Amino acid sequence: MPDAAKKSWFHKALPAITLMLMAPLIAEVLPGATRVSALMGFPAIFLMEVLIWGTGAVLARYCVRRFRLGWVNLILLALALAVAEECLIQQTSFASLVVQIKGVEYGRAFGFNYVYFTWAMLYEAIFVVCVPVALCEMLYPTRKDEPWLNMWGIIPLVILFVPASFAAWYGWNIIARANTFHLPSYYLPQNLAIISAAAILVLIGLAIGPLRRVLAAPAKPANPPHPLLLAALGAATAGGIFAIEVLAFGAAPQVPTFVPVAVGIGLGLLIMALVPRWMASPKWTMAHLIAMTFSITWGNFAFLFIGFGGGVDLYGKIALDMIGVLLMIWLAIHALRKKV
Repeated sequence: MPDAAKKSWFHKALPAITLMLMAPLIAEVLPGATRVSALMGFPAIFLMEVLIWGTGAVLARYCVRRFRLGWVNLILLALALAVAEECLIQQTSFASLVVQIKGVEYGRAFGFNYVYFTWAMLYEAIFVVCVPVALCEMLYPTRKDEPWLNMWGIIPLVILFVPASFAAWYGWNIIARANTFHLPSYYLPQNLAIISAAAILVLIGLAIGPLRRVLAAPAKPANPPHPLLLAALGAATAGGIFAIEVLAFGAAPQVPTFVPVAVGIGLGLLIMALVPRWMASPKWTMAHLIAMTFSITWGNFAFLFIGFGGGVDLYGKIALDMIGVLLMIWLAIHALRKKV
């Protein structure tokens, strides 16, 4: 009986465990944002990413499935997680950026890296939460409407999220900035911490508060583009996000800062306005979902090869990306056969 009970618990939690692993893999490891050399030198980095990104993705999805909400609510919760990471945990939207390609600060005012912040909100909402959730629901189609965890599973994750966040803050702002990048350690001013916490609460309140049903109302259906066109749009979106990233790091300081900010906000609004309507259409199929999620994910893998460098990190990225692509192809075949 104990073995059976243990197996039953693991079976119930397996989709959530998969999502916890997939979030940092899709957003950090496979694109090369977390490099193989870093993982080899300090493997605990991945554990922290699992406990922060993975837990955040699982909690966001739990709320959406628990309260029977929609993709707009999920995006708002994903943005709350991104604000927590960028403003409170690693504080990279406030501290001076460690990468300045042309040696000048770009898109920074009043102690706020606003172009970088625009990129981070887009990137993390899509690649930490939305894409991993979509992939996991393809993998477990018969359980896609379940929350995957109960409160006994949620509480330990919330508890572990706190020390993982502290470790990530200390490791980046106190150790890495000083020892790796030879920059002063960064301590977040109290007023910025309060503003950040308020923004997180507002986003969570919109997603699961009194207005949650309004945001979760069924979208007006719109005919989706052909899957091939959708794939092209996904790849182009990945390219746009990458362009905002390199601009944020000062690759072309002559470009007015309103350009990447406007492009980022425009992309975000278009995604929130169009994707739920396409998905509500009776013409939306698994082929559309695969085209959209795979193209933006593979596009992100590809664009991040630009200026990546060589050595073990390059070979590691090539190997991991090949494995990731093959597994996603298997997932696509599996999902199409199930016709979910």
